[in-house]
Amino acid sequence: MADIDEKTMHALRKAFATVDKAKKGYIEAKDLEAILNNMGTAFDVDDLNETIKRVDIDQDGKINFDKFVIIASNFIQDDDEETITSELKEAFRLYDKEGNGYITTQTLKEILKELDNKLSDNDLNDIIEEIDEEGKGKVDFEGFRELMI
Repeated sequence: MADIDEKTMHALRKAFATVDKAKKGYIEAKDLEAILNNMGTAFDVDDLNETIKRVDIDQDGKINFDKFVIIASNFIQDDDEETITSELKEAFRLYDKEGNGYITTQTLKEILKELDNKLSDNDLNDIIEEIDEEGKGKVDFEGFRELMI
């Protein structure tokens, strides 16, 4: 785990916590595919399943955070931050049609729903509450970027 930078580790903690809402300290192995997809990580399902088998030695299907980091680190891409930011700016610009410097939280909900159609309305509302702390109904690029990364 030493070779994972702080930003990536934060993203992994956030992804893990999103699934481990009851704070059991583990997630189900079956949830890993969706988590990696949500993180925008490219992977082969067979490779993922093999990695899970190697890491989940007792084969109980319960993946604690340390195991999650080991598994995810096999698939995380070291994308250049500039490239990611540039791609996110382009995506943001497409939704900020008037060039106001923000998108509405409703638009953000639609984007998130497109990215993961398994998100419930409660999940979406929780995400929006976290990103729009002041309840203004708007998200600027930095908020959008933080959420997407």
